[in-house]
Amino acid sequence: MKNIKYNIITWVSLVFVFTTSCNDILDETPDNRTTIDSIEKISELLVGAYPEGAYVPFLEPMSDNAGDKGPSAGNYRVNEEMFFWNDLNDTDEDTPTNYWNQAYEAIAQANQALVSIEELGGGSKFDAQRGEALLCRAYTHFMLVSIFSKAYDPATASSDLGIPYVLKPETILLGDYSRGTVAEVYANIQKDLEEGLQLITDDYTVPTFHFTKQAASAFASRFYLNMGEWQKVIDHSTLALGVGGAGVLRDWENEYRPRTYSEQVLRYASSTLEPANLLIVSAYSLYDRFHFRARYQLDSDKRDIIFPAANGTGQPWSYTVFGTGDLFYNIPKFDEYFKVTDQAANTGLPFVTFVLLTTDEALLNRAEAYAMLGQLDNAIADINMSYSVKTRSYNPASDALLVSDVATRFAVTEPTLYTPFYNIPAEALPFVNAVLTIKRTIFYNDGLRWFDNKRHNMAIEHIDFFGNSFLLPKGDNRRQIQIPETAQSFGIEANPR
Repeated sequence: MKNIKYNIITWVSLVFVFTTSCNDILDETPDNRTTIDSIEKISELLVGAYPEGAYVPFLEPMSDNAGDKGPSAGNYRVNEEMFFWNDLNDTDEDTPTNYWNQAYEAIAQANQALVSIEELGGGSKFDAQRGEALLCRAYTHFMLVSIFSKAYDPATASSDLGIPYVLKPETILLGDYSRGTVAEVYANIQKDLEEGLQLITDDYTVPTFHFTKQAASAFASRFYLNMGEWQKVIDHSTLALGVGGAGVLRDWENEYRPRTYSEQVLRYASSTLEPANLLIVSAYSLYDRFHFRARYQLDSDKRDIIFPAANGTGQPWSYTVFGTGDLFYNIPKFDEYFKVTDQAANTGLPFVTFVLLTTDEALLNRAEAYAMLGQLDNAIADINMSYSVKTRSYNPASDALLVSDVATRFAVTEPTLYTPFYNIPAEALPFVNAVLTIKRTIFYNDGLRWFDNKRHNMAIEHIDFFGNSFLLPKGDNRRQIQIPETAQSFGIEANPR
């Protein structure tokens, strides 16, 4: 399966991920490519249409989740540079450049699948594969624009720099690529997403590694959340959740808290044990080796903020923060699989499974959308459902929040804390604050906090071990990670600084 992926990439490789000379590739004959001549081979091709790069290692230290553990902690370049919002041009695993490269390789896979479907005559028998390819293309471009461009704002999207939206596999290496605008990228994402949603099925051997109907709906929920399309967020979140109620959420109280660290790790990103996981990916990454010891991660101050002694119900969270002292504080989420490539030399590549889409996110997206539409009773029902499986010994009779509880316990005293492109109604503001606060805890070290920081244009202050303050103001251009130098060298415009 890997050979299929890289044989195709060698021929249709984008300039962004080009690592050999032009002549070497253009002199290659097509005869050594795997022939894609069946539905089964297209399905195999689509295995590689999901980015095998990790974004958590470079997004988490950029967010307001990151503290400074001090000089005694582990020093890792990507962790340090991103904590200070510096431009990082390293090409190693766990860097923005690696994610960019892996993302465009995945897009090339999706595009090749779409072309191969047409070459085989198309038709309804290819609907499932076409749907998956379109969703993969939409999702990967969405992640790229979310990371390397400004947050979506309809007032400026037609002039804000987007990312290249690639619609076909390339047979030349020096193609003419332009970034387009955020509005154009979003329009292409929406087109692919809505077409893919109509075609996707659940017919996979291991569904969690693919876009199922639920996973596609969870992606749509996130996409429309960024656009402020609240009813669409509600509709797609409801489809992503299905009819399982709290039973489809990650049950930290009953399934995680009683278990050991290792048992929690095995369950968190499991493709079979955890019903909350809708889409996961195995990415080339060293993150499992350093996330708990990296200097700019969860220190004691951030632990007390993100995992306080009592959550919004007044009861303790079900989470256990592991580690002795703040040098090692962490929540068990990652497990490395070392893929041996040379048995004799015992060498290989480390892979970590990352959770990309979950029912927990879809639920809280829906709660935020309900609040924005003034449907506060529905919003509180979703908030309580989330708390019910993540609060110690939760008792609905005494611990369930009322609308009035949210209004007082999550009152926002800083009027400019959240400043997205839309206005948040006064009655909705405590509910939005509640949702974002809960998400911060639930998705700690999943990379999602940065997207909320960016979507709501939050100012972020990082304080180092010595008490020095570093500020990322609202609207700061460093919120757009810099375009990789290799892409810039082929004419892709850099982000302003």
